[in-house]
Amino acid sequence: MANGMYRIGVVGATSLVGKELTDELQESLLAASDFVLLDDEEAAGRVTAAGDEVSFVQRIETSSFDKMDFVFFTGDAEVAKKHWQQARKAGASIVDLTYALEAERDVLVRSPLAAVVVPGGNSHSGAAPDLKTPAVVSGHPAAVMLALVAARLQAKLPLTHVAATVMEPASEHGPAAMDELHQQTVNLLSFHDLPKEQYDAQVSFNMLPSLGEAAKVKLKEAEQRIRSHYAGLSGGTLPPLALQLIQTPVFHSYVASVLVELAQPATVEQVEEALAGEHVDVVVAESDPPSNLSAAGQEDIMVRVNRETMDDGLSTRFWLWLAADNLKLAALNGIACALELRRLRPSGKVQ
Repeated sequence: MANGMYRIGVVGATSLVGKELTDELQESLLAASDFVLLDDEEAAGRVTAAGDEVSFVQRIETSSFDKMDFVFFTGDAEVAKKHWQQARKAGASIVDLTYALEAERDVLVRSPLAAVVVPGGNSHSGAAPDLKTPAVVSGHPAAVMLALVAARLQAKLPLTHVAATVMEPASEHGPAAMDELHQQTVNLLSFHDLPKEQYDAQVSFNMLPSLGEAAKVKLKEAEQRIRSHYAGLSGGTLPPLALQLIQTPVFHSYVASVLVELAQPATVEQVEEALAGEHVDVVVAESDPPSNLSAAGQEDIMVRVNRETMDDGLSTRFWLWLAADNLKLAALNGIACALELRRLRPSGKVQ
């Protein structure tokens, strides 16, 4: 399209990821495009910020996707399932950040940020999209974080094992989960009963590897998705991921404690050098360690490297302490997916 202008729809524009995506789009290579913010009837008519501009959220209609070049689905997975075929028939390139489409035929899970690509693979191998690809699912931010770091190491220091304990923030599950965490904290301090509609458990001042049976937040489902996306993004080039997901009483950002084992001994400095590069901020021992607070609002994945033992010199086992803004990482990876699909548009549309 002339002058780099596209018509872009953001479905679920009032969601946490939708708002972050809209802001990041204004700073991206797609910034000169015409943006249309869409949502279901409940959110339609709301005023929201799109970069420096104030925009109204439009209700999704049958004709909403006409002449759209790109459609991002964020927020509610059921909305994505309901409307994605309309966007596809209109000829739009589709990027799904809700994970609603990951089981659809020929849909790919992608992370251009992680740069783990295996040409010619199947729908979960990291294969690049082509004109037959109906949509792409933006990889889960925790899977992107882990795959990117593992791939960066693998390129210079071959890995044999990767094990991670990942701390889940409330914002990964939307405003309702954040509100319940906040209200639980307030009620605990005032000795009132706790709301448990989202978690079916006490999350405030607590850390849990599983939630109540009636929880709307599906922690085990998220854990399996991270494993699946990591495996798909690696395309068999990385060691399998041993993973435990922990629900933590924080609002924003992933933090992960990762143990990696190398095929050959190395120094901390060599591991830091291997990790350094685009999308990764190596935090040296002299600086404050990464945290969910310091990562909030940052584009890069923050990494601190320590030996598994206290001995100086060479080692094959290292602890990595990672932190990344979950919403920003999801938005940046979604935009990277769209830029990847953009290459297909001059010669045809993704159908």
